[in-house]
Amino acid sequence: MKTYPNCKINLGLHVMRKRDDGYHNLETVFVPVSLHDELEISPADTFAFLQDGISIDGDPDTNLVVRAYRLMQQHIGPRLGNVEIHLTKKIPTGAGLGGGSSDAAFTLVMLDKLFNLNIGTKTLHTLASKLGADCAFFIENRTAFATGIGDQLSPLPYNPLDKYKLLLIKPDEFVSTAEAYRNIIPRAQRTHSEPIDLKDTIGNDIQQWKNTIVNDFESSVFAEHPRLNTIKKELYDAGALYAAMSGSGATIYGIFPSDSDTDKLKEQFNDGINFVALCDTNIIQ
Repeated sequence: MKTYPNCKINLGLHVMRKRDDGYHNLETVFVPVSLHDELEISPADTFAFLQDGISIDGDPDTNLVVRAYRLMQQHIGPRLGNVEIHLTKKIPTGAGLGGGSSDAAFTLVMLDKLFNLNIGTKTLHTLASKLGADCAFFIENRTAFATGIGDQLSPLPYNPLDKYKLLLIKPDEFVSTAEAYRNIIPRAQRTHSEPIDLKDTIGNDIQQWKNTIVNDFESSVFAEHPRLNTIKKELYDAGALYAAMSGSGATIYGIFPSDSDTDKLKEQFNDGINFVALCDTNIIQ
């Protein structure tokens, strides 16, 4: 069985307050994006994990795909047989795009289908949430308003980016998620924090987003990585209707009209940039 785990972007990201467990409550809108990895899982005599494409540092046993298999193994027991998993990475890592979380979620769904487990969407959500805050989003892979730590999802009845083109820019910058959280002041602690209903604001004309929809991580991350802010400004100069950082970085995306010259856009940003991708948000479920 072969599938194509896609990534996501965040439309707005509000860091609301720090929780007693050390995590933060968030508000954001997740939108699935067509840039994807390749994931193949086949029954085998013994377990094996193979990975190629973009290299991932660290022990393969800590890869989210392997952890997803082990988690399903713990949950199901002997009904889950051995498999060979082959992952080809095309989504850049450490990019704020949720590539690893998507791989893990797709692994859970594929194992459920491959072994006819029929464990249900609710259980898949629960298992996915144990692997990562945004992992559960990829179980249903639909545009959704997310709260909690990003795991409480309310699917939106529409895709706000359905008629636009999307350009992803990932420079050779590394943004530590832990550092991004350490340097941010949650909205609950700010003296002046104007409340914004992100879920409603997304429904406004995209021309208004620039002045209303923000990623709270940008102020602190841009201070440490000014190149990211420069890219955001360059996207606006190139005609983006809206541009922002996804997650805690380091990908900056620009949303362009559907009639934009995509080849020209890619040429403009390819020089000196680590990763450039033109994508759409029409994900086949």
